[in-house]
Amino acid sequence: MNDSLNDGGVIQALSDLRRNIDDIDDKIVSLLADRQQVVSRVAAVKKAHNLPVYHPAREEDLISRLRQQARNAGLNPDCIEEVYRTIIHRSRIEQTSQLALKGIRPGGVVLIVGGRGGMGGFFRNCFHRAGYEVRILGSGDWPNAASLCAHADMVMISVPIDVACRVIRDISPFLRPGTVLCDITSIKTQPLAAMLAAYAGPVVGLHPLFGPSTSSLDKQVIVATSGRDEHACQWILDQFTAWGGIIVPSDAKEHDDIMAIVQALRHFATFAFGQFLNRQRISLARTLEFSSPIYRLELGMVGRLFAQDSSLYSEIIFASPERRELLRDFLTSLNENRDMLERGDKDLFQEEFRKIAEWFGPFSEQAMRESTFLIEKLTERF
Repeated sequence: MNDSLNDGGVIQALSDLRRNIDDIDDKIVSLLADRQQVVSRVAAVKKAHNLPVYHPAREEDLISRLRQQARNAGLNPDCIEEVYRTIIHRSRIEQTSQLALKGIRPGGVVLIVGGRGGMGGFFRNCFHRAGYEVRILGSGDWPNAASLCAHADMVMISVPIDVACRVIRDISPFLRPGTVLCDITSIKTQPLAAMLAAYAGPVVGLHPLFGPSTSSLDKQVIVATSGRDEHACQWILDQFTAWGGIIVPSDAKEHDDIMAIVQALRHFATFAFGQFLNRQRISLARTLEFSSPIYRLELGMVGRLFAQDSSLYSEIIFASPERRELLRDFLTSLNENRDMLERGDKDLFQEEFRKIAEWFGPFSEQAMRESTFLIEKLTERF
């Protein structure tokens, strides 16, 4: 053992310093508790005035100020930002949990068609916690459709894509004037058209861009496509905002065109990659032993797809003729690279690479930063 470690003075000095660190840590925890009490008061004000939890400009101003303060104090600004991003996230979660009890329309009646499914169950719990009367209409409840629809302020359609339009036509005759009719399917053109054709009252199309396992609406995106009587539908959007959600307005065609890329193409490409690995009989465990963090992250996204319900993804991928046409174009694009591979044409590859990099533009730098952050987190975790 090093003689210096046997020196009683050194041991005492380390002990004193560690006690100082413990005292500082105690003060940090105490200050965080004080901060959380103030956050609770902020949540109470927001709840009383129907203000949103998420205030992006305020958060970014705070982070910028703290980064500069860290530099002035000789601290790593990236480290301080990471610490405060965590603190701010927890603050939003606490605010959202308080605002989850806030109903924009106290005592309102919400009927969820398909409310025993995943997303229907998620929103059933949200509205129930906020004090709404929540009713459920499942496949065996149609004989009671009239009574379930009575006095409903909103009827939400939460059923698979392939039956959504039929369900919309079936439920519409039971709706009273003024009831808001909405759907939460992942395509918007056909369901929105079906709602407008079948029902003369307020209509809005919604698409939550998250799954039922989500624990909070904090910063979760919900796309809203206007149908009819926006003023009458606004309370629903305000409710999601009060719970911490972010409303992104769109028309139905724009939504479906973008979702064809964001969902259908991405899921199909992931499916094809997993299918190829399976057919090659790749040893996943062995590849992970050789893997870089980025490969593990990519493989994790592939594995995530196959850990879920195949029917959900088949509905998304094959939702419309337009999506299937896009996927045929994707396969054609892949086949166009066959000649380049057979010739071993590195020059053509590099030329195409440069064109694509130029098209991606500044996003490439953003992608590097974000993916590096994820990789570092993955490395820390595993």
